[in-house]
Amino acid sequence: MSNSLANESSPYLLQHKDNPVNWYSWNDESLKIAKNENKPIFLSIGYSSCHWCHVMAHESFENDDVAKIMNENFVNIKVDREERPDLDDIYQKVCQMSTGQGGWPLSVFLTPDQRPFYVGTYFPVLDGYGRPGFGSLCRQLAQSWKEKPKDIESAADNFMTNLSRLQQVTEPSKIDKSILDEAAVNLLQIADTTYGGFGQAPKFPNASNLSFMFRYSKTSGISKFKDFALLTLKKMANGGIFDQIGGGFHRYSTDARWLVPHFEKMLYDNALLPIVYCEAYQITKDPFFLGVVTKTLDYVIREMSSPEGVFYSAQDADTNGEEGQTFVWKKRQIVEILGDDSDLFCIYYDVTDGGNFEGNTILANNIKTSALAFKFGKSEDEVHKIISDGSKKLLDARNKRAQPGKDDKVLTAWNGLMISAFVKGYKISGESKYLDVALSATNFYQSKFEEYGLLHRVFKDGKSKLSAYLDDYAYLANAVIDVFEITGDVRHLEFAKKLSSYLVEHFWDDKNSSFFFTADNHEKLIIRPKSNYDLSMPSGNSVAANASLRLFHITQEEQFHKITEKILENQATLAAENPFAFGFLLNVLHLAIEKPIEITILNTKNNALIHTLNKKFIPESIMVQIDTKDKLDALSKLSFFKGKEFPESETNVFVCKNFSCSLPLISLSDIEENL
Repeated sequence: MSNSLANESSPYLLQHKDNPVNWYSWNDESLKIAKNENKPIFLSIGYSSCHWCHVMAHESFENDDVAKIMNENFVNIKVDREERPDLDDIYQKVCQMSTGQGGWPLSVFLTPDQRPFYVGTYFPVLDGYGRPGFGSLCRQLAQSWKEKPKDIESAADNFMTNLSRLQQVTEPSKIDKSILDEAAVNLLQIADTTYGGFGQAPKFPNASNLSFMFRYSKTSGISKFKDFALLTLKKMANGGIFDQIGGGFHRYSTDARWLVPHFEKMLYDNALLPIVYCEAYQITKDPFFLGVVTKTLDYVIREMSSPEGVFYSAQDADTNGEEGQTFVWKKRQIVEILGDDSDLFCIYYDVTDGGNFEGNTILANNIKTSALAFKFGKSEDEVHKIISDGSKKLLDARNKRAQPGKDDKVLTAWNGLMISAFVKGYKISGESKYLDVALSATNFYQSKFEEYGLLHRVFKDGKSKLSAYLDDYAYLANAVIDVFEITGDVRHLEFAKKLSSYLVEHFWDDKNSSFFFTADNHEKLIIRPKSNYDLSMPSGNSVAANASLRLFHITQEEQFHKITEKILENQATLAAENPFAFGFLLNVLHLAIEKPIEITILNTKNNALIHTLNKKFIPESIMVQIDTKDKLDALSKLSFFKGKEFPESETNVFVCKNFSCSLPLISLSDIEENL
C-alpha cells in the first residue's frame, strides 16, 4: 500500500511511495502531526539520481523491520533537495558542523519544532563502514527521546547556537586588483598540474574557477594560469567523465585522471561546462573545444528537453541497480558492431579485453589521431571519419539498451544556467538552433512570470509549484541578460530588470549586504538561510552581483550598482583567501575591477564581422547586438544607446570605455584597436 508520497510530483519522492515507511512530504500537516504527537522527526533529504540514496532506500527503507521502528517512533519526512534547497542548505550546514562533511542522503533527526539533535548521511542497515546500523540508531534515539530529554535539548541548543554564528556580519573590504592576485596564486597551489583539476580524487569539474584563470591570465599576462585551465579542460574532455559518444558530462570523477566517473548526469554541469569550453575555444580557436560544446548542447537537446521547451534536471547513475551499466562496453560488443574498423576505434578509446572498469571499458582517449593515422596508413581525416561513424553506430546500439532513470522535473535556476550555455554556444558556433532553444526557454519563463507575478522553483506535469529561491531569480536574470545582448530585444532587458528588482525587494539583507536564500514571504524555518559559496553551482549572491553589474552599465540605474558593490565588498577578502569556494564571484570581481567595455553593434548585416567578434575572448565586455531600427528606437532612452543612429547599409560598432565612446567603426582592425 502506498504512503502519502504517492500524491507528490517529484520523481525522487515517488521512488519512495511504496516503501513500508509511512513517509510524509515536508508540509504543514506533517509538521503539525509531530507537534501534536510530540514525536521527533526523521528527515531524509536526497535526490533521484543519487546512488547512495538508492542504496540506503533498498537496505533500510524497504526493510519491514526497520520501517516498523521508524513508524512507531518518528514522523518520517522525505525531501527532494532539488525542490527544497532551503531545507537542504540549513541541515547540510548542521551535518558539516557535526561530522566535518556533508552529502546525500542527508539523515537528520529533529525535535517537533524542527531543531536538529542528531545528523549524518548514509547509514548502513547493520553496523559497518564505521557507522551504526540505521535500525539500531533509530532505536537508540527513540529511547533517548523518551528517557533523556535533557540530552536531546542540549544537543539541539548546541546546533542552533552554531547555526546562528554562521549568520554573523562580515566586515566589508576594499576591492582592488590585489584580491585577484592573491586568489589566483592560492588557487594554483591546489592545482593538479599533471591531470588538471583541483586536489586529488574525487575530482569535480569546477568550471567557474577555470573561467577565472582564463580572465586572470589575460589581465596579468601570465600564461601558466591559462595553460592550466586548458590542460584541465582537455583532460576532462578526453576522460571518462565526458560521454565520448553521446556527449554531456557525468557528475564527477572517482579518480585523479578523470577516467571513472560517478555516472549521473546533472543539468547544471552540462550548462556550466559548455560555457568554459566556449571560452577555451575563443582563446585557442581549437576545434576540439568547439566539438565538446556542440556534443554537450546536442545531448541536452536530444535527451534533456521537455515538450514545453525547457530542460529536465538529471539522469541517474544507475541502470537496473548497477552504476554505469548503460555507458560501459565489452570489447567484443564493439567488434561486433564496428567490424573492420573496430581495431582503430578500440585503440583510440583505450578498449581492451580486460577493460578499465570492473571488467568493462569506459571510453576515454589518450592517443592523438596523427599516431593512429601513421599506424594504420590512413590520413587524419580518414581516422576522424572512422571515429565519428563508429561513435554514431555505438550510440545507436546504446540507445537500444535499458536507460538510466530521468528526473523530469524542471528547475528554474538550472534552466537559467542552461539558457546561458545555449546563448554562448550560438555565439561561437553560429548554429541558429542553439539560439532558438535559448529563446524558447526564455519565453516560457517570461510567460510564467507574467501569469503569476513571480517565479516558481519547479515545473512538472504542466504545473508550477514552490515559490522560487534566490538562485532561481539570479540565474534566470543573468541568462535573460545574455539573451538580450545577443538579440537587442527590449522585452528581455525589461524582464531581467523585473527579476532583479524582485530580488532586491524580497530577498535583500541590508544589514549583511547580501541576499537571503529565501524571500521575505517564505515559510518560517529555524533560520533564514543564506549561501555565499560557489561550489558545484555558483551562489545566488555571486550571480545576482553579476546580473546587477551588467544591468547597471546598460541602464545606469543606481540601485543595481549599489547591490553589486555591497556584495563584492562583503565577500572580497574571503574570495581571496579561499578562491576555490568563490570562483564565480572572482569573475564578477574581475569584471568590476577591469570595468566593462560597452560594445554596441548596430545592423548585423556583416555576418563575418559579427561571427569574428562573437568568437573573440572579451570577458570584460557587455556586447549588445541590434539588428533593426525598431529595436534601437525602443532602447534609445538608455545612455548605452542614446544618440546612436541605425545604419541602413552597413554594420556599425561602438566601443565605450571609462565613459568615452568611439566613433562608429566598420572594420575589424579599427574595432580591435579600440578594445
